[in-house]
Amino acid sequence: MNKLLATLGIARRANKISIGETLIKEIANKKVFLVVIASDASAGSIKMITNKCKYYDVEYVIILNKSDIAKSISKSLVSAVGIKDRNLAIKFKMNMKEGGFIEK
Repeated sequence: MNKLLATLGIARRANKISIGETLIKEIANKKVFLVVIASDASAGSIKMITNKCKYYDVEYVIILNKSDIAKSISKSLVSAVGIKDRNLAIKFKMNMKEGGFIEK
């Protein structure tokens, strides 16, 4: 899990993440390569984000929790983060497989 959080931190420092309302717009504009959704996000948030991702064919995973995601990107509680860099998205998925996490 530390590698996953470190990858999100690197993406934030590189200014390659998107959160909040901007995330929804960037999913629609296909500027996001991977959306990381917190497993403890509200059911409504999960449904809205996953539906948007499915409609625009953007890959997503439901993993981690809001506090871990927020801590890794130095923000307050965050339900979802979009990774805007293809290589960082690939690295995140590789770290998931190495850590034994299952993609959804």
